[in-house]
Amino acid sequence: MDHFRPVRGVLHAEGVSLERLAARVGTPTYVYSEATLRRHYRVVDQAFGGAPHLVCYSVKASGNLALLASLARWGSGFDVVSGGELARVLAAGGDPGRTVFAGVGKTEAEMAFALRTGIGMFNVESAEELEALDRVGRRLRRRAPFAIRVNPGVDAGTHRHISTGLPTSKFGVPFEEARRLYTRARRMRGLRARGVDCHIGSQLTRLGPLAAALRQVAGLYRVLRAEGHPLEWLDVGGGLGIRYRDEEPPSPDRWAATVRAATRDTEATVLVEPGRVLVGNAGVLLTRVLYRKRAGGRTLVVVDAGMNDLLRPALYGAEHAIVPVRARRGRSRVVDVVGPVCESTDVLGRDRRLVLPEAGELLAIRGAGAYGMSMASTYNGRPRPAEVLVSGKRARVVRRRERVEDLWRGEAAGR
Repeated sequence: MDHFRPVRGVLHAEGVSLERLAARVGTPTYVYSEATLRRHYRVVDQAFGGAPHLVCYSVKASGNLALLASLARWGSGFDVVSGGELARVLAAGGDPGRTVFAGVGKTEAEMAFALRTGIGMFNVESAEELEALDRVGRRLRRRAPFAIRVNPGVDAGTHRHISTGLPTSKFGVPFEEARRLYTRARRMRGLRARGVDCHIGSQLTRLGPLAAALRQVAGLYRVLRAEGHPLEWLDVGGGLGIRYRDEEPPSPDRWAATVRAATRDTEATVLVEPGRVLVGNAGVLLTRVLYRKRAGGRTLVVVDAGMNDLLRPALYGAEHAIVPVRARRGRSRVVDVVGPVCESTDVLGRDRRLVLPEAGELLAIRGAGAYGMSMASTYNGRPRPAEVLVSGKRARVVRRRERVEDLWRGEAAGR
């Protein structure tokens, strides 16, 4: 469910006309609905009922400070994968003690920064990373709280670019290696075991692989606790999918029930790290039609947003619904919606049935809140879009549109 709905034929974000908003702010522009984000957060949080749990929003999905600040006010923790994302959480008022630091390539400088802030837990993904974290802990005379990220060798059944639990994945370590690392860590003065971690992939639409992985991880958690490791947190990752076009992902209630069934009797506080399911359908990308043309028997609609603004279609073959902001009557036809970037992969939507859009017409790309702006770039010398947060009848620019001169900020042209 989201709060983007037509009012008298014009698509609105809550109480704000997207047509009027685009006229004021320009395009391309990301627009987020705070009511949608709030509802999605509460649905996920309430799905776990009274069971000990902590929702840690995955910042990489969309890291605008306004979104993070809202989530922090509602009680969310955070999942970060870099020092930069942790700095964003702190700038937005997030609690570092309710934040998990994941990622396979943390530097010692990032580790030190996180440890000084009072990070809740590091998710460690290799033996050498564990040794580095121990060095940092001893240097700062602190014990770094950690979990080992376990790779369960489970195929999540999602796109290969976002499946992270396979034996060939760069993420995590096998079960037996994880047990050895926990044993080694007991002799390391800069470490404190706090949990166990697992994450098998993103855009999950089936619960069977998740259940299989979590049964293994919960079993390991119980064994480690029995061996005397002072564990508190069982991090089960995120990855719950959303509907972009015709997917049928499980509901948050079914997902939570699967997690709770697999982790019962562990006495752990369960950490979940949703990103896409919270913010994906809370955002749209507004874009204007520039031109129409025919090529190879196909009708192309050229718009002012490109793969630098929304990379997912080019990177994953992702399909986002594309709709006119103002409904028009007429005979629909099949078109390809393409961007202006000089790459053949800059296609935002293939084979879309639309009343042929006219030059200047405004389109909305739905489900663009996750991995949209966070993956945007300045490729082809294109400034990144503006971002707007809508709350009721109020629309606030929460990131101004980049200017052309921003593109070379920090560069030097002279000798």
